[in-house]
Amino acid sequence: MTEETILDALEKMDKAVEHVQSQFTTVRTGRATPSLVEKLLVEYYGSHVPLQQLAGFQVPEARQLIVKPHDPATMAAIERAIRDSDLGMNPSNDGVVIRLNFPALTEERRKEYVKVVKHMAEDGRIAVRNIRRDARKHLEAAEKASEISADELERAEKELEKTTHDHVELIDKAFGRKEQELLEV
Repeated sequence: MTEETILDALEKMDKAVEHVQSQFTTVRTGRATPSLVEKLLVEYYGSHVPLQQLAGFQVPEARQLIVKPHDPATMAAIERAIRDSDLGMNPSNDGVVIRLNFPALTEERRKEYVKVVKHMAEDGRIAVRNIRRDARKHLEAAEKASEISADELERAEKELEKTTHDHVELIDKAFGRKEQELLEV
């Protein structure tokens, strides 16, 4: 009973850490990377589809990303989605591919991005702590129902606390790496 609860919490915490790390990849550094645009939703025949399903990506140089649509008819929709996104990019379309040129980040913009990433990391920490709280409630309810002993509850809570600490630490390390990457000139 306690093992199931702890394993369930562990699995959810792992997913929360993965989510935070995948969110970090969407924040722009000085380099061009497909992860910045591949999750953008493009209106395609009346439904919203992620850009990665409609196009291929190339990075010919550090500050340029090329988006090559699989279907040339989607060119205008892809261009519109990129322009309307919060990337602040102005795509150039040559009829075959869409080129995105990434300007160098200013110091002010870098600090802004660090704040965004810090907020994402804090959301991740909160998610991990909420998972711990839910697992704890579940364990306490089991103890009240006499399904587990007080000693088992205490041992499980200590294990849960250690797991939570480890996952928060993983988020903090990922944040540190991303912050360093953003502030690197």
